[in-house]
Amino acid sequence: MTKTADFRRLHQSGILILANAWDAGSARLIESLGGKAVATTSAGVAWAWGYKDGHALPLERLLQTASAITRAIDVPLTLDMERGFGNTPEEVASAVTAVARLGVAGLNIEDADLPPENLAARIKAIRAALKREGLDIFINARTDVYLRGLAPEGQRAAECIRRAGLYEEAGADGIFPAGMTDLGDIAAMVKGTRLPVNIMARPTLAPAAELEKLGVRRITAGSTISEAMYAHAARLAGGFLKDGLSAPVTAESMPYPQVNGLMKA
Repeated sequence: MTKTADFRRLHQSGILILANAWDAGSARLIESLGGKAVATTSAGVAWAWGYKDGHALPLERLLQTASAITRAIDVPLTLDMERGFGNTPEEVASAVTAVARLGVAGLNIEDADLPPENLAARIKAIRAALKREGLDIFINARTDVYLRGLAPEGQRAAECIRRAGLYEEAGADGIFPAGMTDLGDIAAMVKGTRLPVNIMARPTLAPAAELEKLGVRRITAGSTISEAMYAHAARLAGGFLKDGLSAPVTAESMPYPQVNGLMKA
């Protein structure tokens, strides 16, 4: 079974919990903790390279990250590709084909501020390009209706369902209404589409077990773990720069042999 086929299988029953990595080391850590697959966060990857999040990272850097992670882990990798790293469906299809050649099993691609028909065209172009090369990848179509307020409150779930229909017809494998947290909206989303529904972690979001009962097939941490890592690092580094005390920066460290033992030679 290919990693893409395995990744699809993980969406068929139960709920797939994805902790998002930002580089090969964090991906290997997540795998070692029992992750059945590893997702990246576009924000975390961009920050790791010193870029702002939001379509600023060069494709070359994304490919380097994907190559490094696929070398470091054995479970499927799904990559956050934002709007697809291109301005046209053809450019996006070319970028995704390059990613698929590296053995990446899945990707997120978002409508962001684009008309939904534009994302549908990008998904169609991706499918056609992959078919020509005998490649496959799980396409998780993210819609930013909630994150960007693209429909009035009370109508957002219906708009996400409408977009899910467009994206499914274009060739998407999953739908990701990022920012959706209301259980009624989530239940309506699950009932309103045949695609596996992916939900993003938020402070008010119900536990995974409750989401699974509603039929949600995937929950992702998004950029939250990366954000927490920066907060923790800032606290430790800031304190060390201020007073030079060794105890605080060593007290919570994972032992060097343990970290080094996670990595491949």
